[in-house]
Amino acid sequence: MPVVRPEALLLTLFGDHVLDRGTVVSTGGVLGVLGRLGVGEHATRATLGRMGQRGLLRTERRGRQAFIGLTAHGTEVLRDGQRKLEGEVVDRHWDGRWTLLTFSVPESRRADRHALRTRLGWFGFGALRSGLWVSPSAQDVSVALAELDLLDHAEVFRAESFLWTDPARIAGEAWELAGIADGCTRFLRRWRGGASADLDDLSRRVRLGAEWLLLIRRDPVLPPALLPEDWPGVRAAALFGELRHQWARPAGKLAEELLGSIVDG
Repeated sequence: MPVVRPEALLLTLFGDHVLDRGTVVSTGGVLGVLGRLGVGEHATRATLGRMGQRGLLRTERRGRQAFIGLTAHGTEVLRDGQRKLEGEVVDRHWDGRWTLLTFSVPESRRADRHALRTRLGWFGFGALRSGLWVSPSAQDVSVALAELDLLDHAEVFRAESFLWTDPARIAGEAWELAGIADGCTRFLRRWRGGASADLDDLSRRVRLGAEWLLLIRRDPVLPPALLPEDWPGVRAAALFGELRHQWARPAGKLAEELLGSIVDG
């Protein structure tokens, strides 16, 4: 079973049971839910603290109890994550064109360069050459570039492959498709085989969502023309959707009992 960090579990938990509900949840309840997933209290508190420092979560007190809610930034991040969770794993509407993004960031801004690469990967871009990233999607990354103050250091184009350039070869060079396929195959084997059968419905749904999000964050959502035949991501996505729906109602009931949710504000 893959290692899933406490932050991934917490993001999934908050995405399912806090996002857009107008509620905050008790710290004790969150500790209890993570405990059911095998995460100790110290590790959970440390992770909550780091997420608070990064502006994802906020804490408020009601009498002697502490409650946790999402910040505006946390809400934005989780909405983006939910779109990933609920999105397709294959782009069936590709027009044959590519988005090309090239950038040059000074060595003095190494941290911003690393942050840009991370965000480009999240948006489905792959590194084809040094400083040249490609995507078959017309994804607008201007906001991400602006947040890092890198708009003046990047250029973006829409283009088509030409002459001897094979689009499938480009995809094979820009993304680790074999690794993604292997991850999907292992996901199928694990969850078809009753992974986490010893957990309650809330815990297994959180675990399922966290594992899937970690898997698809590497997936650029390519069109069939760029993927190997019988792409396992399609079957993995179908299984994920089936199990997530199957456990939704019992997980929601258990979350109501354990999380101690109250109206925000």
